Order: sequence, then C-alpha cells, then structure tokens
Amino acid sequence: MKNPKSFPLLLFLIFGVTSCQTAPSENKTKDNAFIEILDDEALALIDPEAEIEVIGSGFDWTEGPLWLEEQQILLFSDIPPNTLYQIGEDGEPKVFLKPSGYTGTTPRGGEVGSNGLIMDPEGALVLFQHGDRRVAKMRGSINQPVPEFTTLADSYQGKRLNSPNDGVFDRAGNLYFTDPPYGLEGNVDDPARELDFQGVYCLKTNGELVLIDSLNSRPNGIAFSPDETRLLVANSDPKHAVWYQYDVVSPGELTNKRLFFDCTDLVGKEGQKGLPDGMKMHPSGILFASGPGGIWVFNPSGIPIARIFTGEATSNCAFSADKKTLFMTADGYVLRVGLR
Repeated sequence: MKNPKSFPLLLFLIFGVTSCQTAPSENKTKDNAFIEILDDEALALIDPEAEIEVIGSGFDWTEGPLWLEEQQILLFSDIPPNTLYQIGEDGEPKVFLKPSGYTGTTPRGGEVGSNGLIMDPEGALVLFQHGDRRVAKMRGSINQPVPEFTTLADSYQGKRLNSPNDGVFDRAGNLYFTDPPYGLEGNVDDPARELDFQGVYCLKTNGELVLIDSLNSRPNGIAFSPDETRLLVANSDPKHAVWYQYDVVSPGELTNKRLFFDCTDLVGKEGQKGLPDGMKMHPSGILFASGPGGIWVFNPSGIPIARIFTGEATSNCAFSADKKTLFMTADGYVLRVGLR
C-alpha cells in the first residue's frame, strides 16, 4: 500500500546473524521493510528513517519475543521445532529451552512449541504451550533453565483447553490469556478438541479460571491499556481480522466489548501478509500490534498513526526495558527497530 509518507529503508551492514544454523556473520537491514507514518502523532516515538535490522533468520515460525534486561538477552519461540531460543550481545542464537511446548513422548506434527512468553510477578518464565495445551511455569530459573514445568491452567470446567497462545498479567497478578486452536494438529476440526469455543480467560490469583469471552473466532494477542482500565484482544481470523477492546470492571469481569479496529479488507492483499496477532502496549498508551503487513501503531482512540512493514507475516513484538527498541518476530526472522 503506497503512501506519500512512506519511507523506504536504506541497506547497510551491521554485526549480527543471518541464520540460526550458522555462526554469527554480517547482518543487514531488512531489504523489503519500511516505515509508513500516517499521522505526525507517531513521530514522538518513531523515526521514519529508522532501519529495521535482521538479528536472526532461518527459523521456522518465530513467536513470543521477550526481552530480559538483567541477562541482556531476547527470548523467542520457534514453534514447529518445539524450541525456545535466546539471542544475546554476541548476536548468535542459542537454544534456551527444548522442548518448550510439547513434552509428550508420542510424535506429533503441527504447531507444538511454546508461543507467547511472559514473566510472572515473581520473575518466573511463563509459557503458553501449544503442544501440551496449557499455560505453564518453568521450574528452573532464567539463569538455569530446565524443560520442566508446573501447570497453571490446562482445562476449563473439566475440558482441556485448545492451545493457549498469549497472555498478560495485571498489576495484582491475575493472568489474562487467549486460547485459539492453532496448536491442535487438526486446528478447529481436530478430534481431540474438547471445547466448542475459543476463549479469553482470566486465571485469578486464587486459582479460579474465569471465562471472559467465548465469542471470538480466533483470539490471539492480548494487552492492557497503561492504567489497566481496558483490555485489548486481537482476533486472527482472516474472515474477521479485528482488534477488540473491553472495559475492566474487576479481575475476570469485563464489559462493553467493542471494536477497536477492523483490517479484514486488507487480508490477502499484496504486501499485506499476516493477521492481527501479538501486541504490546507502550507506556504512552500507543499500541504496537502485529497485523497485515507488519506492525500497526495505534493511538488510544484506535486510529492507526504508523505502520512498520516487515515484508513478512509478523507474529508478535516486544520492547526493550527502556522502550527504545522494538523487537519483532516475523515468519522465520527476528527483527528490531530503534524507537525514540
């Protein structure tokens, strides 16, 4: 989608990696990526000439980026090979955890690995595990990771979850998460599927699992507004590619579901790979959300103010601790772009 405010990126070489299969080598900016400014409001955070850098490639399908400030590493899921990677200052991807999402002994296909990754209030790694169909906490520490997990949620009213995808904690420690069917081998038609809906849930601090919404066809990314009065949920259905928002009344109680933005008309168009997927909220109230073309940047009113085109189907994003770097997982790539 061309626009007079689009700014193609120049190529230049930086240190880094180009493949998860090889040693570090010279890296470059993504040659088919660029930034589109739709409103000057975006200029407070985004430099239209910022370069979108490739910091890893050659993966199967990357997801769940999570920056760890103390360790100075980026974690991310590579879902089909059931592996969690890290990239540190040396720019070399290393296995952080394997298996990451399926710990069974029966071989199976599909999207088996972990998807979203977040830290709980106590500093433990929480994984949304497609293959094991659960939300789980890693038992080892970040500095000594082990593929051993404690289940936080794996069923609702006696029926197994589909395949938890992404989540977010509120300040009180309640966990909100989405449960689409993507981790099931047969997706929504899988015979092992036990629930007849794709839910949005809240796992309360007392252990109660509350169903918030069962009417979204493919709930995916999830994020709070900075004051936690609103919850936003992406719906990654090509027939209804939208973002919703809810008002938060109390933990597990939401009301006033309404449309935040609808991009269904762009799905499948040239240069518009991808669907509403993972997202992160900037402290300013600006939402960075993956969608057709790359990352959409919305103001609090749901108006797109910029787009970061990655040239790939983009699954998710994450900020560095100082919010001056945005990391993006896009198909087989891991990317980053500097922010103001």
